[in-house]
Amino acid sequence: MKRTDSKLGRTALAVAQCAGMVDLVALPVWVGTLIQYYKFDSQQSGLLVTLFLAGAVLASIAIAPLFNRLSSGRGVAVVGFAVASGVFYALSGTSDFGPMAALHGVGGLAIGAVLSVKDGTIARSTNPHRLFAICGAALGVFALFFLGAVPPMLAQMGGPLLFKIFAAIMAVGAVSSLIGFPVPNAVEPPHPVFSQTYRSTRFTLWAGIIGLCCMSVVQAMAFSFFERAGMDRGFGVERVTAILVALGFINLFPTALAALLEKRLTPKTALLGGAVLQAILVLTIFGTATYMPYSIAGSLFVAVMLFTHVFGFGLLARMETTGRALAATPAMMMSGAALGPVLGGTLVKFASYQALGLAAVLIGVVALICFSQLPRVGSPTLANARSA
Repeated sequence: MKRTDSKLGRTALAVAQCAGMVDLVALPVWVGTLIQYYKFDSQQSGLLVTLFLAGAVLASIAIAPLFNRLSSGRGVAVVGFAVASGVFYALSGTSDFGPMAALHGVGGLAIGAVLSVKDGTIARSTNPHRLFAICGAALGVFALFFLGAVPPMLAQMGGPLLFKIFAAIMAVGAVSSLIGFPVPNAVEPPHPVFSQTYRSTRFTLWAGIIGLCCMSVVQAMAFSFFERAGMDRGFGVERVTAILVALGFINLFPTALAALLEKRLTPKTALLGGAVLQAILVLTIFGTATYMPYSIAGSLFVAVMLFTHVFGFGLLARMETTGRALAATPAMMMSGAALGPVLGGTLVKFASYQALGLAAVLIGVVALICFSQLPRVGSPTLANARSA
């Protein structure tokens, strides 16, 4: 078995991050495909993706409490990716809402199990902040190729191709996990800052979790309809695709930047700033009818979540060192993300795109309140808690 500090182990975790977090990368293409090629309305399309994310939440809730009992998550990862590959291939062969809904739910269950063992393993690495940033950088590279190549291919070959691509990605994840998925490090005691009072630590842990959930709601709600908003405003396939390519290129940098700033920026500052900036970008994307503000805000939108999540993950990993809390990361993030597509679709259907901006501000306020409860602990102190 490989360890989390081995090259093969880190590579397997990075591949699992890319394949397991395909929803983060593909949401606008996924929802746009369901609307354009399968002729579902915005609410139905959002609901299908929500069923996938809800399945991931349920699997994570079931797996996370058992994480410490697993000697390795390799078996869960291999089986989960294999099942997801079969599910997505089956989706490419149907266009009926009922079967597609059921398959989306099953696929979410499989991916949620994979992400739980992946995140729990990263949390039990020597430096969770740095390793999570490495995996995030890999996701940025993957996003660049995916968003640049897939939309033009769909325009030529049709919607079912998207699910065949997903199936191939999951198959790669299964093979990679079989070869190199690592064993988590031994459990370490929490830093003294977080072990003085259990009640206080538990309260702040939940505050951080809820704040990240709020940001994930905004992320999924807005990103799901980013592509459709541009198309409905007449920007055209080429210009919207150009933004997605730029977005993919920009996404190469935020997690690397988060790793570089680990000892220079406190997690609390990063989280508070991320929540504010995210809301501002959503207001800009859906509140403008002109291309330039839409393109600039859209290009930066995902990068904010990627950067902020690294600091949140690193802080929570040091507050709860068994890995169980972070094994529930899919439940934390996707419980929020699961609400996003259907909430966004409902707002667009019954109100307007501008309603997404107002919702982002209201949810962002809740995130700010939660993040304000976190301790302002200096990152150098935290970094020294686990030797890098």
